Amino acid sequence: MSRTFTRSPQDPPQAAQHGEAVLSHGLKQRHLSMIALGGVIGAGLFVGSGVGIAAAGPAIVLLFVATGALVMLIMRMLGEMSAARPSTGSFSVHAEEELGTWAGATSGWMYWLMLCAGVAAEATAAGTIMHTWVPFIPAYGWVAIFMVFFCASNLTAVKNFGEFEFWFAAIKVTTIVAFLVLGVLGILGVFGDAPGTSHLTGHGGFFPTGAAGLAAGLLTTISGFAGLETVTIAAAESDDPSRNVARAVRTAVWRIAVFYIGSMAVVVTLVPWNNPKVATEGPYVTVLDQIGIPAAGTIMQIVVLLALLSAMNANIYGSSRMAYSLVHRGQGPRFLGRVTRGVPAAAVVASCLFGFAAVIAGIVWPTTVFAWLLNIAGCSVLVVWSIVCLTQLRMRRRLERETPELLSVRMWGFPYLTWVAFAAILGVFAVMAASADGRQQLAGTAAVVAVLAGAGHLKQRRDRRATVTD
Repeated sequence: MSRTFTRSPQDPPQAAQHGEAVLSHGLKQRHLSMIALGGVIGAGLFVGSGVGIAAAGPAIVLLFVATGALVMLIMRMLGEMSAARPSTGSFSVHAEEELGTWAGATSGWMYWLMLCAGVAAEATAAGTIMHTWVPFIPAYGWVAIFMVFFCASNLTAVKNFGEFEFWFAAIKVTTIVAFLVLGVLGILGVFGDAPGTSHLTGHGGFFPTGAAGLAAGLLTTISGFAGLETVTIAAAESDDPSRNVARAVRTAVWRIAVFYIGSMAVVVTLVPWNNPKVATEGPYVTVLDQIGIPAAGTIMQIVVLLALLSAMNANIYGSSRMAYSLVHRGQGPRFLGRVTRGVPAAAVVASCLFGFAAVIAGIVWPTTVFAWLLNIAGCSVLVVWSIVCLTQLRMRRRLERETPELLSVRMWGFPYLTWVAFAAILGVFAVMAASADGRQQLAGTAAVVAVLAGAGHLKQRRDRRATVTD
């Protein structure tokens, strides 16, 4: 049955019409371009990727090629839907319209949980770094300082968030470009003997750890791309949402792929994959030390700290906007929908409080509650991406039938590449199910999904009964 394409309650025009407070539009194109890049360039690339290299060896490059291809497809789908239908709730709104309330609730709250868990993890890591520099302030003291500061900054105008992310992302992008240039010069032998292919074929070969290593490295590479969706959320608060998100998505996907794949290729070419420093100190520090850059460790610690704070800032922003959107669709406590001076203040505070509670859980129950939360958050991105694929399949056909002029961005090879992406995500779930830890992670995630989907389904039934009664 065909449905007419309509706006949902959180869209500015309709919200204003019904007297609801709406969010401001303070973001510019330059902000969105950097948010798209900075959202996925964080400590996961600068430090966490070393764990993937230690697990998969030089084959990590192929994993990043495969994962990067999947991410590019997901970004293209998000770009198509968000350009046609800009919304603060992004994919959650689209999923609710196309698949039902259960899909909107599941994808929205799973994403919120993932971002809030990210806030906790990033604040903890940043606090640990600061404690090593200023030891008389405990790590949890720094966590509290960062939480209060970024909560306060997100309670001000959205343009302040945009400026923070613009300069944070600019520093990260500059670091990566400099690293790639220095790395290529190192490969060419400018700083010493050229390594050739010795590190790619030696030390056990290109696939030194076999299929098991590839499986372990796969999960690491995927988690490194979580957060790319924030740009489609932020686009709704820009001066021209449709045009801006289309431009941001088109330019970001290729740059992200080059940055990640290029960085990994430089690392495994210049240093042995089994160098213990790659996993413990990070691949960037190891390479810069190898080519003789002075104070490489200190430089990268500063960059990693900024990357953590950038991701923390973006996650507070994204989680608050997603909560705001869900509440205005009747899928959460109404007080979270309160807006002050164009900012969803209640949602910002609630997201920060949840993140701080997760930090406390990490201190009190590090191996139980906090570990469970991080496991669920790590799997959430796969749940969200799978719902994005199914949503795009439905939405694209409806847009072509009803309003084809809205398709300023089109998914490549539709519908075949959408199905390829969905099958790839199912393949990742299958890989996870092959290990005991993966099965435990899947079981916890499935339980949360069941609760959210069930609650969404019940709400949908109540809404239908109310409509029939009216």
